[in-house]
Amino acid sequence: MILITIIQILIVLLDVLWWVIIAQVALSWLIAFNVLNTSNDGLRRFLYGLERFLDPLYRPIRKILPDFGGLDFSPLVLLLVISILSQIVLPNIAMSLPPAGAA
Repeated sequence: MILITIIQILIVLLDVLWWVIIAQVALSWLIAFNVLNTSNDGLRRFLYGLERFLDPLYRPIRKILPDFGGLDFSPLVLLLVISILSQIVLPNIAMSLPPAGAA
């Protein structure tokens, strides 16, 4: 029973991480197209915090992927991994656990 709860918590955390990555990608596009200005100190700090939070997750993927010039596909790969974990792997682990009370 407690393992199923832990798996459900992991799925929720992966969903939150999914949206944080989407927000970071959207903000980077808005900055690249000059919609947002990084001279705003609050925005700059927020982007720095997102980068510090997500860079350790992107780094191993960037080491494996070839160089695509100015394009960074590591967020896309990480979103794919999160999707596979939260929709396939973790639910299958939860279903394979014995029911509560079965000893």
